[in-house]
Amino acid sequence: MLLRKTALVLALATAALLASTATATAAPADPTPATAAPTTPFAAAATNPVIVVGGLSGVAVAYEPIAARLRADGYRTFIYQLPGLGLGDIPTSARAFAGYVNQVLASTGAASVDVVAHSEGGLVSRYYLKRLGGTATVGRYVSLGTPQYGTYVANIVAFLGLGSCAGVVACQQMSIGSAFLADLNAGDDTPGAVRYTTIRTLQDELVRPTGNAAVNDGATNVLIQSYCPLRVVGHLGLVLDGTAYTIVRGALVDGPVRPNCLAL
Repeated sequence: MLLRKTALVLALATAALLASTATATAAPADPTPATAAPTTPFAAAATNPVIVVGGLSGVAVAYEPIAARLRADGYRTFIYQLPGLGLGDIPTSARAFAGYVNQVLASTGAASVDVVAHSEGGLVSRYYLKRLGGTATVGRYVSLGTPQYGTYVANIVAFLGLGSCAGVVACQQMSIGSAFLADLNAGDDTPGAVRYTTIRTLQDELVRPTGNAAVNDGATNVLIQSYCPLRVVGHLGLVLDGTAYTIVRGALVDGPVRPNCLAL
């Protein structure tokens, strides 16, 4: 009975996060990005490869829309799907991510990468930066709807009215007040010379309170509705929305925050 209930829980959690996503596509062991010829002024600054880091239950194909935008702007773009779809221990996922970064650096010959991370992927990436020496290999960190200080609905099962985290370790670690978050947020939120940007939305269904998607100590924290009050963007929408992408694009060229509120 418990096994059946847990399976149902995880299936519903995946649906809540990914809606109509297609079949999972594993991140490549030997990363080879599809790249487009530079077509915009932003391409001139695309010196670092960009790794799009997925979130909890985030299959790689779900991040293809934002990856396609980045490729169109001339970026060498990779998608990293979290091990086990991010259901397990976040520090363990971060160690696997460290290996993936090294693969990207080796395959491209680049000295550093930029990271665009959605939801739990932002915590995996921050742990890599703060606890695994990642500041030496990352130039820019951009998070989209990441529960940096936890969320009341990180207990996704409770959010669906079905009980506790049901043994999903990452769910427990993203809960407000968890030991994992206490460790991650002890001291400097933004170590190293990395440029940190966080992007959040008032309509985020899974990060509550939405202010917990911001970090301290010098990061650029962007609330979409502070610039575009009529823009409605949900949690998954952060990787699909045109306005959110204009903020990402600006962050990757160290530009000012100038969202295009009408972007498709």
